[in-house]
Amino acid sequence: MPSPASVTCAQSAAAIERVLQAPRDRPFVVAQLGQSLDGRIATATGESKWINRDGALDHVHRLRAAVDAVVVGVGTVIADNPRLNVRRVAGRDPARVVIDPSGRAPQTSHCLAANGGRRIIVTAQKGSFAGDIELIVLPREGGRLHPASIVSALWDLGLKSILIEGGANTVSSFLDARAVDRLHVLVAPVILGSGKPGLSLKPIDTLAQALRPATHVHVLADGDVLFDCNLRQQV
Repeated sequence: MPSPASVTCAQSAAAIERVLQAPRDRPFVVAQLGQSLDGRIATATGESKWINRDGALDHVHRLRAAVDAVVVGVGTVIADNPRLNVRRVAGRDPARVVIDPSGRAPQTSHCLAANGGRRIIVTAQKGSFAGDIELIVLPREGGRLHPASIVSALWDLGLKSILIEGGANTVSSFLDARAVDRLHVLVAPVILGSGKPGLSLKPIDTLAQALRPATHVHVLADGDVLFDCNLRQQV
């Protein structure tokens, strides 16, 4: 019988392989979200670490290694100060992209550190940033930067596969814009009962309007469940 670690790797690898097989003649976007059984990504006080366990965390790092760029919103940068590199598994670091319409990201943020990786800020206003940070300046549409415009601009920079990693508002906005090809939801067997919800999309009137993607389900060895949803194939 395989060890728990090898099972976790095999289950995660199946979903990663679908990402690696994505077409390269158009942008490909995968989004991920880690949450509790009751759809929470943090407690009411904002604590979010360790909702998901090691298998899920390893999977996120495999996702990073499988794409050209990883994208987060500025709120995630300020709240969590993520590194957005590949540490838990073998692989290359992706380009790190921050959606920051108003220039709020601290230049001391880990993901903007000058450590050899490509760093990109998507903004609505020009500003001065240290070093070789690249800027993508886009107009606001309805008060925000439109996900389709962001994906197109990253494609123009040679970034063909993109991971939308967080936070929940950023992932939700890309889903609402129908700018996501695959969604990986990592569900931990824990119930918070309150706190910050995960996905929050525009209201629908009927169940017929709900997204029902074709989905592969993988149970990771330490108990978390990965839902690999193909948003381009509804069932």
